[in-house]
Amino acid sequence: MLKNERAAHWLDALRTQLWPLPALAVALAVVLGVALPALDSVVDGQLPENVGVFLFSGGPEAARSVLQAISGSLITVTSLTFSLTVVTLQLASSQFSPRLLRTFTSDRFVHGTLALFLASFAFALTVLRSVRDESNGNTAFVPEISVTLAFALAIASVVGLVLFLAHLTREIRVETMMRNVNRETRESIDRVFPEDRPARGPEPVPASGAFLVESSSSGFLTSLDKGALLQAAEDSGAVVRIDREPGSSLVEGVPFATAWPAEPGRTIGHEAREKLAKDVNAAAATGYERTNVQDVGFGFRQLVDVAARALSPGINDPTTAVHVIGHLSALLCRLAGRNPGPEHVTDEDGRVRVVLSLPTLRDLLDMAMNQPRQYGAADAAVARRLLGLLHELAWCDRKGQYRTEIQDHLGRMRHAIGAGDYSGPERKNLLDTADSIGVTGRVI
Repeated sequence: MLKNERAAHWLDALRTQLWPLPALAVALAVVLGVALPALDSVVDGQLPENVGVFLFSGGPEAARSVLQAISGSLITVTSLTFSLTVVTLQLASSQFSPRLLRTFTSDRFVHGTLALFLASFAFALTVLRSVRDESNGNTAFVPEISVTLAFALAIASVVGLVLFLAHLTREIRVETMMRNVNRETRESIDRVFPEDRPARGPEPVPASGAFLVESSSSGFLTSLDKGALLQAAEDSGAVVRIDREPGSSLVEGVPFATAWPAEPGRTIGHEAREKLAKDVNAAAATGYERTNVQDVGFGFRQLVDVAARALSPGINDPTTAVHVIGHLSALLCRLAGRNPGPEHVTDEDGRVRVVLSLPTLRDLLDMAMNQPRQYGAADAAVARRLLGLLHELAWCDRKGQYRTEIQDHLGRMRHAIGAGDYSGPERKNLLDTADSIGVTGRVI
């Protein structure tokens, strides 16, 4: 894994958690709630009059009342915010797809809102302990700057609550969710299949002495450390081929990679095999859910799930499916100018030492077409949009690399249209559209 890929892996792990930013904000608020009253005690009575008019001017009882009101109300607002977030997650899971939950848990606006509310609560509660009256022989002390800041944070939290409700209303729309998935998938494509990605050479063929590498853990294959895999292959004098793509499900004890000697006629001993297997497993990260870091197919899976759910009899929303197919078409056209597929990692001498399984355009086209065609071909609008996807992909395939794949899916669409319950003119119109792709497409 390159450095930027390693950083992307850790950033993705952090940004999909709700707690890091609020926890950091609470810690900073507590520190500020201790330090600012100390500053208040130093500058007490020394501030210019034109500054003092903007500060809190009440006594200890008034300060306690303000801080208690702020802390009490903010913890209630925070509970309401969490409740609304949970309801939104439940709605997104049941209405669209459970795989869309990551788009909500990684929402920076939600993180920032929760951080503001909790920090304001923690700050007000911390400052409250520094307010003193004249009872028990104490000198009365009101941290004017601290109470004023707590008041400002409370006003900011009220504004934040209004903006959060507006944001939540916008984010729960299916168009917004599809846009977010599209953006994340485009970033994954640019990271895994950059524009300057070279064409692959011939695929290495396992030599005699090849052996399988079993997985040491179960879960989804989330990322592969290319540097560690290359080092492991060089140390053992082997060629390593990862047979599973990122996003695949690994099962402990089941092979997921193949290795063989890099030099013909050589063998890899038992101890070297065990060390290689251990190093390969260490370079393969697994998790309980798929991520977008190296898994290009995850975004396609999310979009197809939304389309399949929209085409189910319980929801029956073909318009959403048509919009999803538009996003799938845009992503496939972005890939048409790249070189998707397995990646070859070479050593300093230019020899292929590691082969990483990555999806080809055929794999992603199959994913984008199969379920929408199966569930939505009976709807003329969905069928027409699927034909439009093939037409757009044919136009973007300037070199004609994917002529066979497009023709294959055109044949499947013709079969589905012929078997569909259409009127005669409607069926003829769809079949004419399918035939016209071979005429108007750039390469077919």
